[in-house]
Amino acid sequence: MDTKQHIAIFTTASLPWMTGTAVNPLFRAAYLSIGEDRKVTLVVPWLSKRDQELVYPSNTTFVLPSQQEKYIREWLEERIGSKFNFNLQFYPGKFAVDKRSILPVGDISEIIPDDESDIAILEEPEHLTWYHHGRRWKKKFKWVVGIIHTNYLEYVKREKNGAVEAFLLEHINRWVVHIYCHKVIRLSAATQDYPKSVICNVHGVNPKFLEIGKKKMEQRQDEEQVFGKGVYYIGKMIWSKGYRELLKLLSDHQKDLAGIEVDLFGNGEDSDEVQKAARDLELSVKVHPGRDHTDPIFHDYKVFVNPSTTDVVCTTTAEALAMGKFVVCADHPSNEFFRQFPNCFLCDKSDAFVRGIFKALTEEPEPLTNVQMHELSWEAATERFLTAAELDQPLAKKPQRTRSKKFLSMSLQLGRKFDDASAYIHHVTLGFEGSRRAFGAVPGSLHPDEQQCKELGIASPSGKRGSKK
Repeated sequence: MDTKQHIAIFTTASLPWMTGTAVNPLFRAAYLSIGEDRKVTLVVPWLSKRDQELVYPSNTTFVLPSQQEKYIREWLEERIGSKFNFNLQFYPGKFAVDKRSILPVGDISEIIPDDESDIAILEEPEHLTWYHHGRRWKKKFKWVVGIIHTNYLEYVKREKNGAVEAFLLEHINRWVVHIYCHKVIRLSAATQDYPKSVICNVHGVNPKFLEIGKKKMEQRQDEEQVFGKGVYYIGKMIWSKGYRELLKLLSDHQKDLAGIEVDLFGNGEDSDEVQKAARDLELSVKVHPGRDHTDPIFHDYKVFVNPSTTDVVCTTTAEALAMGKFVVCADHPSNEFFRQFPNCFLCDKSDAFVRGIFKALTEEPEPLTNVQMHELSWEAATERFLTAAELDQPLAKKPQRTRSKKFLSMSLQLGRKFDDASAYIHHVTLGFEGSRRAFGAVPGSLHPDEQQCKELGIASPSGKRGSKK
């Protein structure tokens, strides 16, 4: 008998799309698979060739899922230096251009066999369940943990009619997450609040960044020049990823920052506009194509600056700290985890950013202690996750929380009935193409198409009931 704990990690993106929900769940799967007591499966979206061309950089596309799996595993092994024993499965997905997001197609919970449906980790549970039509996650799996990655409300508020849309989205998110998750982990207090959720940063950094930081410490001990460059920022080049705040900061303090050079690195839909705004400044601000943050071009920069307030936990901030750099960022709930690091300057106003930048340029970063390096690592992040998700306890104890008191027992029963009714309403509503479209679903996302079924080797929907009108 297989006595291993089965963990299925479902996420909303996949390499080569270099986004947080592609990278962080991949590392989580790798580190959870260490040891002999767990069987881990990472479930990622498979896109048609047309959607791949819209999403993946450098014209990278795959004909078969096996080719993409090879790419993903090689990328991971190159960064960690070893192979990991986790399974990789694909679910059919479609790219929603208006949302700049990949959305699941069909009932993706079917990817995991019933006899292995112990634990499901939903990376971005609201995103994965907005349009879910299939078995209820709580019924399929014994324990469902949602990890809130994205501050969707902050993004929506910046759009036209954003206040109204954010109000509706907040309640929809709370509804679907409650229906489908037993436990909710918020990476920081910058995310939407959820009942009975816990706040815990369960992400770590690629070990390569810690290696770079150690080399910098060795160079300092040998009295070599460690940082020959000044200020930089790296991130997807869309306005909402901090570029608006950063360029406004630079514009408002051009005289104060005279003589300072700032380099921006990124690719994205707003690249042309960012470059134009940078050219209009009197400061020396150069815009470069995006690169992997481990690229040697970044090793000699001394100061990473990021005034963004849309992040939940900024991955690049953690990476910069791991490399031994100064970080100047917003005094915002998304950065609370970084307060423990002396090389991180949290600034609440624009003039404080200016002072922070000058302080960082004129002083030397403190070497990271072993404790600080461990806190940034994926080993520590995995430990935090297991505790926050209550997976450090026997699984059988999770769902059953019965009490002897009759009143509490009746309350639990009423709560379950309400949850079941609520889940039924969601299931019925999302079973019709018209209602799905009204709520913003991608057309034809109730069932995967014939081509995706063929590519994934799954049963064709032709034998199932067609989409309802």
